Amino acid sequence: MSETVTAPTKDSGRRKAVRFIILIGIVSLFGDMTYEGARSINGPFMATLGASATVVGIVAGLGEFIGYGLRLGSGFLADRSQRYWAITISGYLLNLLAVPLLALAGNWQTAAVLIVLERMGRAIRSPARDAMLSNAASQTGQGWGFGLHEALDQIGAVTGPAVLAVVLTFHGGYSTAYALLLIPALCSIGVLLTARAQVPHPSDLDISLPVASASGQSRKYWWYLAAASLVGAGFADYQIIAYHFGKTGILGPEWIPALYGLAMATDAVAALVLGAWFDRVGIWSVLVATVISAAASPLVFLGGLGAAVAGMAFWGIGMAAQESVMRAVISNLVPSERRGSGFGMFNACFGTAWFAGSVLLGWLYDQSVFATVAFSVVAQVAAIPILFWIALRDGSP
Repeated sequence: MSETVTAPTKDSGRRKAVRFIILIGIVSLFGDMTYEGARSINGPFMATLGASATVVGIVAGLGEFIGYGLRLGSGFLADRSQRYWAITISGYLLNLLAVPLLALAGNWQTAAVLIVLERMGRAIRSPARDAMLSNAASQTGQGWGFGLHEALDQIGAVTGPAVLAVVLTFHGGYSTAYALLLIPALCSIGVLLTARAQVPHPSDLDISLPVASASGQSRKYWWYLAAASLVGAGFADYQIIAYHFGKTGILGPEWIPALYGLAMATDAVAALVLGAWFDRVGIWSVLVATVISAAASPLVFLGGLGAAVAGMAFWGIGMAAQESVMRAVISNLVPSERRGSGFGMFNACFGTAWFAGSVLLGWLYDQSVFATVAFSVVAQVAAIPILFWIALRDGSP
C-alpha cells in the first residue's frame, strides 16, 4: 500500500519541479532577450548622446561592479527573510523595466543611470532565484536543472541582439529598438508571476540530502570560491576578444558578432551536456570544463581564423560551465536554508574577480598579447588543483 502511494507522489513532485525549472528558464529567455538585446546597443547609443568611450567603459564597469556587490546583501536578505519570491520579483521588475525606459533617455547621464539600475535589478534577483531553482533541481539533478535553465537563457541571449540588429537595419532609431524591448520584458514578468502562482513555496520541492550545517559555510565552500574566482579572473571577456579580432583583422566587422553567436550556441548545448554529466560525476565535470576554458585564450589570441573559431567554441563551453555546473556545485555544498547567501557570495566573488581580471587582461593586452594569454591560462589552471582536492573529498566537509 505504501509503495502505491509514494511512487505517484514522487512522480508528481518531479513533474512539478520540471515545470517550475522550465517556467524560470522561459523567464530568463525573455529576460535575456530584453537586457542582452539592450547591452548589444548601449555603447553606440550612449555615443549618440555625447558620451565618450571612457564614459561608456566606466558606466559598464560600474554597473557590473555594483551589481555583483549587491548580490551579497540580497542573498543574505533572502535567507534571513525567507521572502525569495518577493526579492526575485522586485529584482526582475527593476532589471527589465529599466531597459525600455532607455527609449526616453534624452542625455547620456539619464541613460547611464538606467543602465546601472538594470544591473542592480539583476543583482537583487539572482541569488534568491538561484536558491529557488536549486530547490526544484534537487528533484531532477542539480546539473540537469541548472543546465536546462542556462540553455533556455542562452536562446534569449542570442535572439535579443539578433532581433535588434534586424530592427535597426530596417527601421533605424535606438528609441524604437529600446521601446520594442518592452514586449519581451512584459512576457518575462508575466511568466514569472505564473511561476509564482503555480509554485508559491519552491522549498517544498527540495528533496536534496542534508548538507552538514555549521555556524558558517563549510571549508570546501570557501576553497571552491577561491577556485571559481581564479577561473573568473582568467576568463577573457568577449569585449577584449572582439577588440583583438578587430585590431588584427582576423575577422571582418560583420563576422565578429556572428562568432559571438556561435559561442552562445555552443554555450546552450554545452550547458545541457555538462549538466547531465555533473549529475553523474559531480565536480569532475567542472574540472574538465576549466581545462577546456583555459585552452580558449591561446587559440583565440595566438592563432588564425580556424584557431579563433575553435577557441570561441571552447570559450562557449567555459561560459556554459560558469552559468550551469559551477552554480550547481553550490547546491551540494550549502544547506538549503543558506543557499541565498551561498549563491550571493559566489556571484559576488566570481564577478569581482572577473571584473578585476578583465581590467588586468586589457592592460596586459596593450603591453603584450603573449602576456595576456599567459595570465589567462595560468589563473584558470591554478584553479585545477583546488577543484581536484574538492573532488577527492566529495562527501566530506
